[in-house]
Amino acid sequence: MSRILIVEDESIIRSALKRLLERHDYQVSEAGSVDDALALDPQCFDLVISDLRLPGEPGTALIDAAAPVPVLIMTSYASMRSAVDALKQGALDYIAKPFDHDELLETVAKALESSASRSAAPVASASQATTQTMIGNCAAMQVVYTRIRKTAPADVTVLIQGESGTGKELVARAIHQQSRRARAPLICVNCAAIPETLIESELFGHEKGAFTGASAARTGLVEAADGGTLFLDEIGELPLDAQARLLRVLQEGEIRKIGSVETRHVDVRLIAATHRDLRALSKTGEFRLDLYYRLNVMQIDLPPLRERDDDILALADVLLDGACKRHERCGLKLSRAARREIRDYPWPGNVRELENALERGVILAEGHLIHPDDLGLNPASPATRPAQPASQPPHASSTAVEGTSEEDLSLEDYFQHFVLEHQDQMSETELAQKLGISRKCLWERRQRLGIPRKKSARSRAAG
Repeated sequence: MSRILIVEDESIIRSALKRLLERHDYQVSEAGSVDDALALDPQCFDLVISDLRLPGEPGTALIDAAAPVPVLIMTSYASMRSAVDALKQGALDYIAKPFDHDELLETVAKALESSASRSAAPVASASQATTQTMIGNCAAMQVVYTRIRKTAPADVTVLIQGESGTGKELVARAIHQQSRRARAPLICVNCAAIPETLIESELFGHEKGAFTGASAARTGLVEAADGGTLFLDEIGELPLDAQARLLRVLQEGEIRKIGSVETRHVDVRLIAATHRDLRALSKTGEFRLDLYYRLNVMQIDLPPLRERDDDILALADVLLDGACKRHERCGLKLSRAARREIRDYPWPGNVRELENALERGVILAEGHLIHPDDLGLNPASPATRPAQPASQPPHASSTAVEGTSEEDLSLEDYFQHFVLEHQDQMSETELAQKLGISRKCLWERRQRLGIPRKKSARSRAAG
């Protein structure tokens, strides 16, 4: 039984994590600070999961103290900078709160697996670990392949549209690899994962002293992609000020760092992706119409998995083979019932959800066959149930958590309780920042948990 040390100063998160991990047969100990963790000797554990922001020293102080035990860093301050800094200091991985149960368990399992195999095999580089092959022979995917082949060498701006989990980043990588810029850098940015207050600094850079905390000049990600390709995922989440700056990059090929009066020329090919209707967003003033026209030179539409009936089982076999190799369980097969369930399931999370289900099946399967129960698919799961009707009062769901002590709250209960309690006083951006997640993630969790979004003042006035 693997031993895990949780280092977290919020008791509600700490106790929820402990119960979740213990239900999956992990032996868990707790600490509220780095000093408390050191008193428990972190080197005696198989894995340390530590919050980044703790009383006293930060969680990254445990990276060296626990070595060679791997450390997962979790934080409510989900910025690219803190993620990169934690990884540079030696953290095995980085996760943002509040997290999905399945995602957390998958990350923990991979961390323990990585730790166990580290001495036996070299660790792959990040580029090797993320390189995947696009799979599928259905008619819709053939259209996608043709569009990639024709678009890649043309060096035009590309807009990729598709639901979450359909593989938009894979398309961007394929375009870059088949383009004349293949030897130059490909910089991938998830616009929804960076707090609104930091997005312009991350993309365009800043000069020393440009704002509080800017202790040194910083090169932006657009400039880092000079000569290569910049992939902006979830571009529909980009704030309007950043949209104006990006438009200048596309029109003039120029950037200006925050706090600088000088412009710099950049040669960047832009590939953007979104699961939202940008034209509809432009009508409500949330997205610039002129930027939409600049982005939509060439459009590639990715089909959802439920519309790829001919590909689902073939894709499942390829993903299953990869999962078997990662967990050293070669020879596992899907039972007939499991294959039937995979074929008939609607896959709201698309390829990403399929990959997670197969990973779960490989871990839980006994014998040589993976059965439906091992996959953990539930047609009535929160991912597929409809959201609450808009006519329901905003606080109607609060009865589900009223009277529940903090000690008994799960991570999803905590999320729901926080949103219902604060959404009348906070904007969506403020809620997301307090929870340490992106606005996109906040929206997706609202949909999954059936929490209606409060009406904006503009919507109320219109009504």
